Amino acid sequence: MEQRPFSDHSFNQFLDEHQLMGSRCTDCQSIFVPPRPLCSKCNSFNMEWQTMEGVGRLVAFTSISIGPPSMVQQGYGRDNPYCTGVVELKEKTRVVARLKGVDSLNPDTIKVGLPVKVEFLKEGSDSNVHTILGFSPIEG
Repeated sequence: MEQRPFSDHSFNQFLDEHQLMGSRCTDCQSIFVPPRPLCSKCNSFNMEWQTMEGVGRLVAFTSISIGPPSMVQQGYGRDNPYCTGVVELKEKTRVVARLKGVDSLNPDTIKVGLPVKVEFLKEGSDSNVHTILGFSPIEG
């Protein structure tokens, strides 16, 4: 794999390629998503890219009905809220991402512990399309 800097830009490039990547400290084995160049556990700069399996469980979430202008432009609002959640990945690290395939109008139907899988969500239009990280429930 080519060596990219451990940055948000690199993380977003991997998302555009439909890869969920994190950084792993080669000294203490801690994993971070999104990636970072410095291990916050042992302060080492000895990091390497780690491919994430993309499955985990929901540990927290919120349903948002009054969002930022970018989400309002996409049609989200009081009558069409969206959900964001914290997912603990199989690799034992946590990441915040958009939740798809859940009933954001009835958040009481969404349960902590829900098994989820990665989704690469496209946003924007024409030449300004980019990928954001999302998760959806694993069926059955």
